[in-house]
This record gives sequence, C-alpha cells and structure tokens, in this order.
Amino acid sequence: MSGDVPEPACLDLIRPHTGRVTDVRPARGNSSATTVLIDGERGSFFIKAVPNRRGCRRESLLREAAINPYVAPAFSPVMRWQAEDENWIVLGFDQIDARPCAFEPGSADLPAVAGLLDRIAAVPLPDIARDWPETRWNAHATDAETALLRGDALLYTDIHPSNVLIGDDRTWAIDWAWPTRGAAFIAPALFAVQLIAAGHTPKSAQDRAADCTAWRTADPRAVDAFATVNARLWQDRACRWPEAWLRAMADATRQWAAHRGL
Repeated sequence: MSGDVPEPACLDLIRPHTGRVTDVRPARGNSSATTVLIDGERGSFFIKAVPNRRGCRRESLLREAAINPYVAPAFSPVMRWQAEDENWIVLGFDQIDARPCAFEPGSADLPAVAGLLDRIAAVPLPDIARDWPETRWNAHATDAETALLRGDALLYTDIHPSNVLIGDDRTWAIDWAWPTRGAAFIAPALFAVQLIAAGHTPKSAQDRAADCTAWRTADPRAVDAFATVNARLWQDRACRWPEAWLRAMADATRQWAAHRGL
C-alpha cells in the first residue's frame, strides 16, 4: 500500500464500502482532514473524511453530501457512500479522470468554465438549499449591499483552477463543501476575480464573465456592491493572516473594484 494512509479507525469505517484496500494515494484537498484516492476490491474512490465533532468541518461535509444528488453526475462526481461513527465522518466519491483548468490569459479552458457555471445556474434551487442563504459577505456589507446579494440561485462559490476539472467529455466542479443560495451573478463574479488573480486585466476578466447568462442579466448596482464588499472581505483576511495567496486575492479584488470606479 502506498501514499498517506488514513488512521486505522478511519480505514475500518470505510472498508465495508471499499472491500480490502489495495492502494491509497494522496489527493489534493484543503477542506478536509483526510483526502485520498483509494482502490479497493469494490472499486476506486475519492475519499473525504473529517473528525466527527463540531469545529472540524463536519457541517461542510454533511452539506456536500446533501447537495450531491442535485449536482451529480451532470457536473460533479457521484457520491457513492457515506460512513459515520463517533470519531469520523467519511464520504466516498467516484474517481474521475480529469485535469485542473488553466485560468491564465489565452487559456483554451475558459469557455468550458463559463459553460459549467451557466449549467449550474440553470439548476432549480433544491428545497434543501433554501436554508443555506449566502452570508459570508454580510459582515463587510451595509444592509443595502446585503439586499443586492440575495437571490434564489444555487451557488457554487469555491471557484479556482484546482476545483474546476477538465475531462474528455465534460467539465467538473469538485469540492461542494459550502453551496449556498444567493444572487446568480455571484458565481461568474468570483470567476472574474480568479481570472484577475491569474493575470487577466479586469476588463478581460469581465468580458469572460459575460459569457455567463447570470452576469449579462445582473443589475450593475448589485455587481458594484459585490465588488465592493468582496474587496473589503479579502483585505480583512489579508490583514489578519498575511499569507501570499491572501494578499494576491486582496490585490485582485482591489483591481476589480477600481476598474468599476468604486
């Protein structure tokens, strides 16, 4: 067996679903305590696991499990099983053959990303998501700005190159750890910010976001409000935790807000 093996108690929990484990390989993952690719007698799976206690991202894993039937297999890997005991909660997904998208200027992947966001935006809001209003910008927004961000669209907001994967016949959005309900333009707006962080000018990033229907139909006042509060959020994060990637995101959001004259 190779790779970073989960602790024995976690392996014992998943073995009824995988059969005898024949190989374990590390996988990219920032939102879970354990993310691995596992091959077993009953198939090959991408595993996400967290300690089963509050404060250890348990809620995000449960939300990802709940939304999966509404987003898979059209644009997310299928969750095949869920296991839980007093120590761990584990999700097992299909492994997919895909590569991370390139967001840099000139990338041929960008139309596929815009198309993926359009398809997600077309999904009717599941009843389960009605209790998941988008609130992460509220602390940085006035009441009037917050009102402009409300909506009934299902939002996939963890958009960045390693979470959008290109396969032979489709584009995938992985890591649905925190889907929410809000204004539909928020997803293409986040795409635009990621493009600026990848080297696009704010104008070219907005031109690419305009490939998404939700962007083209958005109230410009709402987009302005989002650009403003998003810049505040990332500036606050970069001040609190001075890591390079946080500073890069703060710079990208400032560039975008300035481009819009805010």
